[in-house]
Amino acid sequence: MNNDALVRQLYEGFNRRDIPTVLSLLAETVAWANGMDGGHVHGHAAIRAYWTKQWAAITPQVDPTHVAQRDDGATTVDVHQVVRDLAGKLLLDETVRHVFHIHDGLVTRFDIETAGKLATVAHDVSVGSTPQ
Repeated sequence: MNNDALVRQLYEGFNRRDIPTVLSLLAETVAWANGMDGGHVHGHAAIRAYWTKQWAAITPQVDPTHVAQRDDGATTVDVHQVVRDLAGKLLLDETVRHVFHIHDGLVTRFDIETAGKLATVAHDVSVGSTPQ
C-alpha cells in the first residue's frame, strides 16, 4: 500500500471510530500528536485512551483534501476538520495540515503542522463553556 492510500485508510477508520483498523496502520511505538492537550502520546494503548477521552467530549470528522510527499520523505495531509459537541452543535470547521512519518508501511510519527483550534474547543467543552 502506498502512503496516500495508507493515510486515507487511516482517516476513514478514524471517522468510523474503528480503533483496531487504525492501530493496525501504526507502529507499536508510534508517537501521536495530542491535539487536545498538546505534546504526543506514545504507543497503541495511549492512543486508544486518548481517542476514547476525545470521543467522550466531542465528535470530530477529519477528511483529507490533499496528500503530498515532502522531500524529507514525510507525507503531508491537508484535512478539513469539523468538530461537533455530543449534541451535534458545530464547534469548529477548519483546515489543518497533518504530517505522517511512515516506515515499512506503518506510521511511526504523527504531527499537527498547522495549529488549529481543537485544543481550545476541547478544553471549553470539558469545562462546560461555549467555544469562541
